[in-house]
Amino acid sequence: MTENLRPSGAHSTDQDPAPYGHGTAYDGAVGGYPPPPPYAPTDRRRAKRPVALLAAVAIAAGVIGGGTATLVGQLNGEGSGATGSGGAVNGTTISQSSKGTVAGVAEAVSPAIVEIGANSSAGKSTGSGVVITEDGEIVTNNHVISGAQQIQVTLSTGRTYTADVVGTDPDKDLALIKLQGASGLKTATLGDSSQVKVGDQVVAIGSPEGLTGTVTSGIVSALDRDVTVARDDSGSSGRSQGQDRQGGGNGQWPFEFGGRQFNGDTGEETTTYKALQTDASLNPGNSGGALINMNGEIIGINSAMYAPSSSAAGSGSAAGSVGLGFAIPVNTLKADLDTLRAGDGS
Repeated sequence: MTENLRPSGAHSTDQDPAPYGHGTAYDGAVGGYPPPPPYAPTDRRRAKRPVALLAAVAIAAGVIGGGTATLVGQLNGEGSGATGSGGAVNGTTISQSSKGTVAGVAEAVSPAIVEIGANSSAGKSTGSGVVITEDGEIVTNNHVISGAQQIQVTLSTGRTYTADVVGTDPDKDLALIKLQGASGLKTATLGDSSQVKVGDQVVAIGSPEGLTGTVTSGIVSALDRDVTVARDDSGSSGRSQGQDRQGGGNGQWPFEFGGRQFNGDTGEETTTYKALQTDASLNPGNSGGALINMNGEIIGINSAMYAPSSSAAGSGSAAGSVGLGFAIPVNTLKADLDTLRAGDGS
């Protein structure tokens, strides 16, 4: 018996054709029937969606990640807009975040403040100094190094140098020494003491009692105080009663103010200068150290302090600072630097 062969997939014509679209037969199909549904395009559209989604997520992550990096960079001062003033640098420049704080001043200026040990026939004294050049020029008080046979200087890092006297000015109680073989030192910035006002906040850094790098703070209490100190280094007027002498006398540098003598006899040969008065705590060993404004600039060289005598203090030893300290204005130092460097005042 012979069979009727039909094309593969064809259906009997005695049945209604399958609907396509809105109930009309698909004209392009053999026998009026539609071809297999176009799955491939549908598959392509479905494949594109996750790719597009992943791309969008990647772009969003890039934007967020970039914004986070920018924010972190700004917080760390590493952004393209960061300048040198935003980070700590050498010398006495204060970082922007610490500007106007005692901590910021101390961090910036302490590397430029040194401890000075002076040995003489009368004993050993300890004072402080301020580094003003990278090759080791240091300013201090004349009474710290006067009569010294050997001078040892210790930096804030602990490194020790031998120093030579370059020049002294006993009339202004100033001296300039220089380290042997030093280079690349951090230096202090000398400010303008004519701009100082009563009530300005200040920081003092020095080595009281040999405690290197001690920081105290206070205000400028008065201007243009006439302070009189011993001029030479002999007898009762000099080193035996020097403020920073260890042993002998009352351990304080004698000075005179308002016709009265403090911390011992100033002797016959004296000198008087205009001083800044401060209530920042000063103690033996602070002499020659720095009085600093809140911009990190040196405005004075600490030189004298009042301490009650043992009898006045009611104890067997001299009392510490009572908030009466004096500093040589930095403009006096700046006007005297050429003389000190030439050694003309020695």
